[in-house]
Amino acid sequence: MEGKKVIILGSSRKNGNTTRIVDEISKDTGIDVIDLSDYNISYYDYESKNREDDFLPLIKGIIEKYDTLIFATPIYWYNMSGIMKVFFDRISDLIRIEKETGRKLRGKKIGVISNSHDNEIEDSFYIPFKKSADYLGMEYLGHAHFNANILNQTTKIELTFI
Repeated sequence: MEGKKVIILGSSRKNGNTTRIVDEISKDTGIDVIDLSDYNISYYDYESKNREDDFLPLIKGIIEKYDTLIFATPIYWYNMSGIMKVFFDRISDLIRIEKETGRKLRGKKIGVISNSHDNEIEDSFYIPFKKSADYLGMEYLGHAHFNANILNQTTKIELTFI
């Protein structure tokens, strides 16, 4: 498993800009992709009534198979996508009801790919990713932002943080 990476795609469109970026990166690097829209993941529930959805099997598989998790999200209203936010919220399950699984996140690495119609975004966008990594004992590698308006077939998409 040493060095195995995965891109966790959190977009509401299967053929959107973020998916295009992720597909290009995956094609060039061989990094696996998990599309969150392929799974039934419920909102976080304090009573854990959602244990039967896809989150726990999915996150357990990710933790067992990969060292580096790269989160890819479009920017919606200055924040990560809703589907990505739900996924992040459900990590709370690993702190409350699946603690052994949660402990296995320690030492893993994360990075972020973002996409919008701007050339740059404020670093504050990445705070939830950085703080989550710190809290969970993970290493934050960095981030890359792409402007959907200038992407074309000749654009070389690179991740400098991996």
